[in-house]
Amino acid sequence: MTRAHGERLSDIAARTRAWACYDCGKCSATCPVTRIGGALSPRRTVLSTNLLHADVAVYGAEIASCLTCGACDRRCPVQVDFTGLVRALREVSHEEDAQPECPHGGALQSLMRMMARGTLQQQRLDWLGPDLHTDPAHGAVFLWTGCTVYYDAFFPEYGMRTLDVTRAAVRLLNALGQVPVVSPDEVCCGHDLLWNGDRASFEALARRNAALIQESGAEVVVAPCAECARTLRLDYGPFLGSSPRIQHLSEYLAERLSDLPLVRETTRRVTFQDPCRLGRHLGVVDAPRSLLAAVPGLELVEMAHAGLNATCCAGGTWSACDRYAKKLQVERLKEAKATGAEILVTACPKCQIHFRCAQKDPNLGQDIAIEMQDVAQVLADAL
Repeated sequence: MTRAHGERLSDIAARTRAWACYDCGKCSATCPVTRIGGALSPRRTVLSTNLLHADVAVYGAEIASCLTCGACDRRCPVQVDFTGLVRALREVSHEEDAQPECPHGGALQSLMRMMARGTLQQQRLDWLGPDLHTDPAHGAVFLWTGCTVYYDAFFPEYGMRTLDVTRAAVRLLNALGQVPVVSPDEVCCGHDLLWNGDRASFEALARRNAALIQESGAEVVVAPCAECARTLRLDYGPFLGSSPRIQHLSEYLAERLSDLPLVRETTRRVTFQDPCRLGRHLGVVDAPRSLLAAVPGLELVEMAHAGLNATCCAGGTWSACDRYAKKLQVERLKEAKATGAEILVTACPKCQIHFRCAQKDPNLGQDIAIEMQDVAQVLADAL
């Protein structure tokens, strides 16, 4: 280990309170990857950082398998910021070119870096139809569409229709009398690059997006994607400051629930998947449930692990996609099926992508077969 590595790890330990760890092991006991049999041990990662063992903390394979779901952060009695620790260690790993290849051949990260360099000519708004009312530049509400314009093209074999979620979001905002800004120049929020250590590319994306948002005059930015909402609210501070307000779509709609004309009845039973970024990272668990409860006739049944205790979809930052992630996804889908629900409702497009990927396993069949919709689609169908 070089002296520079030692100084860097010491600084990371200080910033994330890793130094405060007294080796109780609650983090590892809570970690879903550890529980399912993976090599990751949050306790060992913290200890390696404190002991300045870069061979494990920086060059080991463990930090790539962390889901950064935040479950261990909630259990730590001394408030070690383990997810922050992993993010910081991944920055060092990225600088040292020591990261494993990302799933899908790194294609998604390559697309994000092209956006960061400003070399990608986008055609983002072809999904808009005459029944959807938006403004390309100015308005009080900025609808953050994220990477949904790319996900359907990347994952056609999963039957992904994430743009239907974006269309539903516009319909819901229009129903509230809003004509949201939907910018043709928006680029990826940078969530995945930041959480995989590429801070320089993240900051390039953030600067471009912050300028777009500020020029729009928006008072609030609304994101249907939990990861985008988390990134804009918690990581864009240096670029956006304290204005405008950042909300997940479910938060924005829940505050205006009495104005939403939800009149179409249904008799369907649903269960809800709490995205890690919305639940444990942002503390938002009630808003989507209040929306579902307002749909006439809809029955919401909770899974065994729900709210702040919900199980991660095991996808997160595209940092790892292995047999342990698939086991977690299958477990969660079986838990959803056990509720008797007909639909698994999500509030982040990536949850659907990862669950649909797990459903492609031909050996599992009906064990994990369940329809999936975003909360925005459920609400829009009730208009």
